[in-house]
Amino acid sequence: MKHTPKVLLIMGSVRTSRVCPRVTEWVAGIGRSCNDFNYEIIDLTDWPLPMDDEPGIPAMGSYLHTHTRAWSEKVASAEAVVFVTPQYNWGYPAVLKNALDHLYKEWRDKPAAIVSYGGHGGGKCSGQLRQVAEALEMRLVPTSPGITLSDDVIRHGASIDPDQDFVAHVEAIKQAFNELAVQVELANRA
Repeated sequence: MKHTPKVLLIMGSVRTSRVCPRVTEWVAGIGRSCNDFNYEIIDLTDWPLPMDDEPGIPAMGSYLHTHTRAWSEKVASAEAVVFVTPQYNWGYPAVLKNALDHLYKEWRDKPAAIVSYGGHGGGKCSGQLRQVAEALEMRLVPTSPGITLSDDVIRHGASIDPDQDFVAHVEAIKQAFNELAVQVELANRA
């Protein structure tokens, strides 16, 4: 029986007016078109992780709180992750940083991709997230697509149609998923 790798698509925004769920579902659809991996969308609103509430450092892997142990199990259960995150003030949201900082060994050596979005495509956010992921010793793919949102979407809550509005980004996202599949294969061989 063939093993189907599990990939978590972690939404980086918890704002009430966010477009992250729609963007993430669209990105997941592209992933499903690239391979037969099992994609699971993770909404951080469903994972309330209080800021720095563990007494020990994450690198020790000893978690006191039930919510941290559950988060640890969820992340450890996947062969790879895709971060889908907006760019806020040239960086990525604090909720995503907090989710990353709650763990260490669960991220280590895990293949990962970053898809960012924002008024400027999210390149600065992606760069910062890449630095943190490298510090966690994740296996990042080189392609990090950045989707540009219109000012009307950002400031006025205009609706989006990813299939129409983001068509220019499909090939870069496919490339990131293809690179991720290679990293998953390499990790499974190790």
